[in-house]
Amino acid sequence: MKKGLVIALVAVAVVVAGVVLAALIFGVMYVGRRNQMVTKNEAVKSAWAQVDVVLQRRSDLIPNLVNTVKGFAAQEQTVFHDIASARAALGGAQTPSQKIAANGQLDSALSRLLVVVENYPQLKSNDEFLRLQDELSGTENRIAVERKRYNDTLQDYNTYIALFPNNIFAGWAGFKRNDAYFTASEPAREAPKVEFPAPNR
Repeated sequence: MKKGLVIALVAVAVVVAGVVLAALIFGVMYVGRRNQMVTKNEAVKSAWAQVDVVLQRRSDLIPNLVNTVKGFAAQEQTVFHDIASARAALGGAQTPSQKIAANGQLDSALSRLLVVVENYPQLKSNDEFLRLQDELSGTENRIAVERKRYNDTLQDYNTYIALFPNNIFAGWAGFKRNDAYFTASEPAREAPKVEFPAPNR
């Protein structure tokens, strides 16, 4: 009788030890994966902060550029109004998605301003305009680099939380997919139309 009881107690102890060991392994896995998700989420926030800084720099440069162009092209009020509206939308945007949308409006308005510049050759030789255009060009390059870095970081985060078993742990820990990517604007997706004039005969 005692031998049977000892065997039963040993079996129970082995089962309990196995359950405790499995729970411990599972707990360590959960903590490790959750910490990794926190790290990746913070990397997304940091990458977004860099994008935000360069977007703000561009937004700060634009009024000077607009004022310089206004001196030569005062009649282009629609373009100036569109730029002011886009800057206001960017300034009022709170989330990355809102800022990305407002940035698209600003991109569009800025490209219309640069088309206006083409109609004023004397403006293109103005030193102040050339300096501002150089600064804006450098800022646009930084924006492109930071956008790519942000999109890559966001993709890494989204991929990590979608993998098994991370997706289970992500659900428990409250981590959700973030789709606030920078994408090409609608006009950029359209193929350019190239037309050559018919040859004179």
